[in-house]
Amino acid sequence: MAEAACGSGLRAPPPPPPAAAPAATPLATPLSASSPGAVEGRGHGRGQGGQACGDELRLEVAGSHSSAVWVRGLAERWRSRFAAAEARRRGGSEALEQELSLVCGVETLRCPAEALNCDPRSIPPHVELLTLRLRQQYLEKKQRLRPTGAPTNKRIQTMLREMELQYHAKQSEEPEDAIPPGEVLLDVNVYYPIILQRHKCSKPHQVLHVLGSQKLTELRDALPCVSDLQMLGEYSNTPDLAPEHTSRDLYKSAFFYFEGIFYNDMRFPECQDLSRTIVEWASCLDRGLGPFEARSMEDHTFNDLVLKVGFPYLYCHQGDCEHIIIVKDIRMVNPDDCQDRSLYPLLVSKHCFMSRKCLVCKIYTAKWVTNNDELAPEDPCFFCDVCFRMLHYDESGGKVCDFEAFPYVDPGIFN
Repeated sequence: MAEAACGSGLRAPPPPPPAAAPAATPLATPLSASSPGAVEGRGHGRGQGGQACGDELRLEVAGSHSSAVWVRGLAERWRSRFAAAEARRRGGSEALEQELSLVCGVETLRCPAEALNCDPRSIPPHVELLTLRLRQQYLEKKQRLRPTGAPTNKRIQTMLREMELQYHAKQSEEPEDAIPPGEVLLDVNVYYPIILQRHKCSKPHQVLHVLGSQKLTELRDALPCVSDLQMLGEYSNTPDLAPEHTSRDLYKSAFFYFEGIFYNDMRFPECQDLSRTIVEWASCLDRGLGPFEARSMEDHTFNDLVLKVGFPYLYCHQGDCEHIIIVKDIRMVNPDDCQDRSLYPLLVSKHCFMSRKCLVCKIYTAKWVTNNDELAPEDPCFFCDVCFRMLHYDESGGKVCDFEAFPYVDPGIFN
C-alpha cells in the first residue's frame, strides 16, 4: 500500500460545477521524483488553485514530498486493484497459490550474501544508499552523546512501547464502531508551535493516525496545546481566585491550511474566520500568491482533501499559535491497526517535554510566573504554588512587595 502511495500520483484539476460530481481524469505525474507511475483519479477541492501557484513551486524542494493527491481518488484506486487481485486469486489453482506464497514469501526478501542474523546497528562501509548514510550519522551522533553503558531513560522507552502495544489490533466492542474494509489511514505528524524554537523543526510533538472518513474537526479536537490551557488575567492580588475559563473556552477559532484552502472551525457562534485577513492580503495586490479559498472545517473529511505526502501544512489556533502538520503516509487500514473507530484520531507517539521546575525548591513543577518581581532573581521567574505563597504573601494574605503574577501551564503536563 505504501508502494501505491509512493509510485502513483493524483493532481487536482479545476473543479466541476457545484451540482456535478467530480469527473475522472487520467494523470501521469508521479508522487515522487524517484518513483515513476500513474494513477487515475478525480480532482477535487482546490478550486482554481488546483494547479499549483506559480511562485509556490519555486519555494518547494524537489524530491522532498509527493505530488498533490486526492485522498478519496487514491483510496478508490487501491480498492479496485485489491478487488481485482482477489478475484484473480480466487480464480487461480491451489498449486499456483502455493507457488506464489513460496516465491513471494518474506523468506525470499534476503539476498544470498546477507547474514541471517545481522545487527541493525551495523552499517556496511561504502554504502551509496542515502538512508543508510543518514542512519550511520545518527548512530555515530548517538554514540558521542550517550556512550555505551550510559544510563538511558527507561521510563520514556517503556511508555512509548506501551503506547504502541495498547491498541495493537484492538477490536471494537460495538459493531457500529468497527472500521469497514478499505478504509484509508493517514499518518500525521504535528510539530511544536512555531514560536517554540527548541525541537520546532526536528521532532514532531505528536504522531497521530487519522481515518479518511473522519472530519477535520475530529483532528482539531484531538490536538492538545499548552496555549489552549492558558488562564488569562493577572492574579497577584487574588491568587485564590481560580479562573473560570481557559483560552480554548474563550477563543474557539482555528483553521487548517491544505493546498490553497483554509478550513476554518465555524462550529460555534463566536468562531471567526481567521483566514480572512490572509486571503484579503493575498488578493489585494499582485503578490504572486493564491488564489486562496476558505471553507468550513466541519463540512469536510480527510477523504475530501488534496494534499502532498511529506509537505508541511499549517494548523493555527488562538490567533497566532501555529503548528506545522505533515502527512507522512497514506495507506489502507491493515489487521494490525486498531479496529475501533471511536478511538481515532489515535495517538501513537509523542515527544516528552522537560517540565519547568520551581526556581526556589527545584522539586515541584512551576504553577506561577511573575514579572517585575522585586524578590525574584530573574524576570520572568517561575514558582510552585507553595514557594510562591510563602515568598510573596504575609500571614494575612497581603502582598509583601510589588509584582505581577500569572498562572503558568507547564508543557510537561502532556507527558
